[in-house]
Amino acid sequence: MLFERIISPGLAHNSYILGSQDQAAVIDPRRDAWTYAEIARRNNMRITHIFETHRNEDYVIGSLELAEITDADIYHGGTLDFEYGVPVEEGDSFTVGALKLDILETPGHTDESISIVVTNTASSARPYMVFTGDALFAGDVGRTDLYGQDERERMATNLYHSLHDKLLPLGDHVIVCPAHGSGSVCGGSIGDLPLTTMGYEKESNPMLQLDEAAFIKEKKQEPLHRPPYFRQMEIYNQCGPPLLHRLPHPSGVPASEIADLEDEMQLVDVRRPESFAAAHVPGSLNMWSHALAGIAGWFLSYDLPILLIGGDTDVALRSLIRLGYDDVAELVGGIGAWQQGGQPLGSIALWQASRLLERLDDDDVFILDVRTLHSREQHGHIPGSEHVYLGDLPDRLDELPYNKTIVVYCDAGYKTGTATSLLKRYGFDTAVELVGGIAAWKHAGYDVD
Repeated sequence: MLFERIISPGLAHNSYILGSQDQAAVIDPRRDAWTYAEIARRNNMRITHIFETHRNEDYVIGSLELAEITDADIYHGGTLDFEYGVPVEEGDSFTVGALKLDILETPGHTDESISIVVTNTASSARPYMVFTGDALFAGDVGRTDLYGQDERERMATNLYHSLHDKLLPLGDHVIVCPAHGSGSVCGGSIGDLPLTTMGYEKESNPMLQLDEAAFIKEKKQEPLHRPPYFRQMEIYNQCGPPLLHRLPHPSGVPASEIADLEDEMQLVDVRRPESFAAAHVPGSLNMWSHALAGIAGWFLSYDLPILLIGGDTDVALRSLIRLGYDDVAELVGGIGAWQQGGQPLGSIALWQASRLLERLDDDDVFILDVRTLHSREQHGHIPGSEHVYLGDLPDRLDELPYNKTIVVYCDAGYKTGTATSLLKRYGFDTAVELVGGIAAWKHAGYDVD
């Protein structure tokens, strides 16, 4: 039996390929889908089935891309009017070699959500594993707010019954394969576990310890951030995204042309925050390439091309493609070419935790925490700091003081780079970065509230 999990860094997205004999199936493929065909070929298998557990909100689904190169059929829940693929319903069953794949309808995260129960008939008639999509995660369950506040109670009720009436009864031994891991925006506190089982979740998952009334109450008031790019993902994943055919190669833009194109392109510097702070193209946003996938959807428009500057642009390009940003170019020669051309440079001051401690009580210092609310509540915060989540920052700039030094911090520093670059763009010239975020503050032994 073939089983492999493919993780998309930054998005914490899990997709899977499993197979038996000469056939294979893929669950929730990412958009750069050629990797699944390569895995199948290495194992002398042919991909015959592609399953989507639901209309995903946080990345572009790769089903059509994969189907084009494999001729596999695409299947998804039947309660949403997809413009491609074949609808399924509870009770439908599929055969992949010696594997039996049974469909469970498990609504709650979305109405059309399904789970796929796998039985290896070559060894047992009992279920072996289940692909739960966004219904059940390690240590958490799916978010139920996507249809709006008025629908939260209905969705939470549906999710509770999907978990307790359909998934948990599969048996404690069943391996749980969720669509996301720790760090995903599709759950509030997904655990960092490479593997989990139904029995382990039954004992350790705090959401599974609640009765129905308490579960619904918790889900109705759960504080979650919803990036604006979700809407574009929903459109793509219901109607079908444009096909790539291959990973595109970004065109090159000379440094001498940027000044003329500044209003027509979105400048994104993908170097690490400390490198960006030392010297950068004025007006550019800092999104470190390895963290870009979790940040870009809050700030980048689908209406203008993106210009990548410096850093690991290949990693950044893959992340952008997975989010549906297809019009991407890069600065020829990176920041070095910009500097050598005598162009103006921006910079950002860096503060160590010790310097902030010395200025902690100064009236002219404003400390800004841009972490998620969950991180702030669970892990504490620097005394006197104010909280504005990074994704909400563009709409809340009027709450910040122009006449004070704004010291920005996050968990370890990468959100900080984006936040300070945004502040500098909008005239907060005294914004500075706390190096290492609250992790460095705690490591130095300083108190948190």
